[in-house]
Parts: sequence; structure tokens; C-alpha cells
Amino acid sequence: MSEERKSTLDRLSQAVKILETCPELVILIPEVRTNIVFALPAAQTPDDVAGVDGRITVVNNRPRAAGEVRFGASDHLARLVIELRRFEMAVRAAVNFRWNEGIHQFVSEWARVRGKMMGVIDRIREPEEIIGRDKMSIPWKVKELLASTGGKVPEIAYETKGWGKEPLFILIGQEPVALAQQLVEIAKGYAQSSG
Repeated sequence: MSEERKSTLDRLSQAVKILETCPELVILIPEVRTNIVFALPAAQTPDDVAGVDGRITVVNNRPRAAGEVRFGASDHLARLVIELRRFEMAVRAAVNFRWNEGIHQFVSEWARVRGKMMGVIDRIREPEEIIGRDKMSIPWKVKELLASTGGKVPEIAYETKGWGKEPLFILIGQEPVALAQQLVEIAKGYAQSSG
């Protein structure tokens, strides 16, 4: 394995450990579970993007990676990162988490205070010809997201509820450890504010 691939897996493993040590994260893990991904610098396909095999789930009321980090473990989030890189090459990492009105209010304020741009993907606007068709929605989603931010890739995005789809937040960035730290900050802050 090349040094670059090994270092990508190592950084992602470090990010996963950070998430696993945050018990508050369980309230932000969605039905589809959480994944965190990290792309190689020249990633072209999901096989060039490392993710958590089986995603991050809840075991004994704690966040727990279901499997190892490996290349090709994520499809949807990996393809999203690859598509975003067409507009912002620095993007290499993403992590998804639960969306609801309460979390939305908290995250909106969290982003505002930190000067982070937030974009939206409105699934209500999804064209009928791509709804439910495998691997068809990512280019449309990215186009929709960039339309909501004036063409800039935001640091945080959310998807509204769509046909058979759970609404989600996605943190977007260059590096998975930084994203894991942000998600822990959100989880702890939200737990405190709603506790």
C-alpha cells in the first residue's frame, strides 16, 4: 500500500476514534447511520475514498464503527465528495448526521457564530426522472447545493426530506479529524442545549 493511501486511512481512523469517544453523538446518528469519508488527493471514484465499512452505529448507547476504515467502503458520501471536488479541489472529507428542526436551529446558530456557510439541498425540487434511480442524484444535489450558496461549496449542508429519503446534515471539509472535532462540538453543544 502506498504511503499516501496508508496516511489517508490513518487520518480517517483517528477521526473515527474521536467520534467513538463522544457519547453525545448518539443523538445525532440518523436512521441511515453516520459515515465519515476521506478522499485521496487525486480521487476519481468511490474506490479512491476511504470510509467506515458498515458506517458508525450505536452499540450500548455509544457511537461505534461497525467495521474497519477502508477504501471503497462508502458509495453515496464518497460520490458526493468527488462531485464537490469538481468545484472545490480542496474538499476531501465529509461526515453526515441527523437533521430535525431542533438540531437545525442549533446548527444554524453554531454555523453563524463561527462564520461557516450553510447550504441546502431541497429534495422537493428533485426531478422525477432521477427520484429513486440509483447513483443519479449526486450531480443534481451538488448543483442544487451550489445554487443555494451562490456557487461556493459550503462547510455545512443539509438535505430536506425527499421521496423515501431521511433529511440529513453534512459537514464538508479538507480533513476528517477537523470534521470529527466539529461534529463532537455540535453533539456536545446540542446535548447541553436540549438537556
